[in-house]
Amino acid sequence: MANDAVFRSSLVWLAVVIVVVGLCTQSLKKMMLTYVVGVLGIAALLLPDWVYFDRDCSRWTSPVSFEERASEIAQRSGLITRFKKYPLRLVAYATVYGFALYKWWVFISS
Repeated sequence: MANDAVFRSSLVWLAVVIVVVGLCTQSLKKMMLTYVVGVLGIAALLLPDWVYFDRDCSRWTSPVSFEERASEIAQRSGLITRFKKYPLRLVAYATVYGFALYKWWVFISS
């Protein structure tokens, strides 16, 4: 991951959410589930090599060249601008994380 500050702030916010869940539910089991869901969410959104996955699918079998990586870094900076908008990726993330958040919410509220 290129920016460790984003990763650290995400972990801090996850810790805040875990503390709030723990205070509201008084359940270590629900706190641990919140931790697992949060860490998996952070890992899926922040850790992947987006330069690799932002290429055409047919080029995923070849490594990213130095020139591709350098041009990608030069074009983008910051968290918001580093994600391209792909409809299929948006649908996949919305489905997977929507289902995970729904299951987490049902488990937390019970």
